[in-house]
Amino acid sequence: MREIVECIDSGTEYCPCKLAEAGECIICSQLQGGCFCDCLNWKGVCIYHEFINNGSKAKEGRKTYNCLVKETKLYEKDILLIKFEVPHKLAIDLVKPGSFIFIRPDEDNIYFDVPISILESNIETNIVSIMIEIRGIKTKNLLEIKDGESITIRGPYWNGVFGLNNLNSQINNNVLVLARGIGMAPMIPVIRKLSINKNNINLILDNTPYKDNYVKEYLDEYAVKITNEILIDKGELSDESKVIIKNLINEKDIKYIHIAGADILTVKLIDYLNSLDRKDIKLSCCNNIKMCCGEGICGSCTVRFSGHRVKRFCKVQTDPRNVFEGRRFI
Repeated sequence: MREIVECIDSGTEYCPCKLAEAGECIICSQLQGGCFCDCLNWKGVCIYHEFINNGSKAKEGRKTYNCLVKETKLYEKDILLIKFEVPHKLAIDLVKPGSFIFIRPDEDNIYFDVPISILESNIETNIVSIMIEIRGIKTKNLLEIKDGESITIRGPYWNGVFGLNNLNSQINNNVLVLARGIGMAPMIPVIRKLSINKNNINLILDNTPYKDNYVKEYLDEYAVKITNEILIDKGELSDESKVIIKNLINEKDIKYIHIAGADILTVKLIDYLNSLDRKDIKLSCCNNIKMCCGEGICGSCTVRFSGHRVKRFCKVQTDPRNVFEGRRFI
């Protein structure tokens, strides 16, 4: 079966991009050097036509904004909440699931850009909230940000979730969300979307390695049935979570699962669903691929697959099973 591959920027104001200039467009066969029109996935706009009409060059890329920090809060020692004000259009652009930005405290030092998923974008107040797990040099630098200061962000970007088509197609269904650790933050826009579409949402939440659920105030806005349980035990899905997942699938007729956590959680869930012969269940998951430029140029997001295929996962939108099956780890 032909794999459905989309470019997250196709048909937007940022298409065609620099990849088109380099003959590396993800979608357009002619901008890949081909002679015939054979788009991988038609999005209602001819990318080649847009490219020619724009003088055979890329559209203007994402902008950089200096934003006023409204609030910062440090939970424990390594989880940081930042709320900042953005222009109204950017607030609207960052509402959708999978939205993320690049953020740095120093306007001039682009080397400190770090991609962070959106926790919430409030289009009434234009306040954007992000929750950051402090790990390396870039994120430690964000601890210096104080209320009333400014930060520099670049965006909007939208490919923070794989399987968006599966998510958007859920209407009036029973759905399941699995969240672990910092994955609790980017799950909120997904839950918001599921709630708007009148789905019955079941959530299995694993706070590990944190002491508490730090997105409770955001979850309280939605009708979510929460079960607190350890999801990963010694590198495998825990026996307790397997029982809960299987019971929910059978009793609630679950046809869709969103996984908000590290890649190991997604891989182990796919393996478990395969063992249950439930490949029919639609999936979405966090995009945890390493990123640097966000535009497919630097190559940090590229992953190699069997058949000498290379995918740029800062832009390629596809089903989670296509991300983790056939992937070369060496």
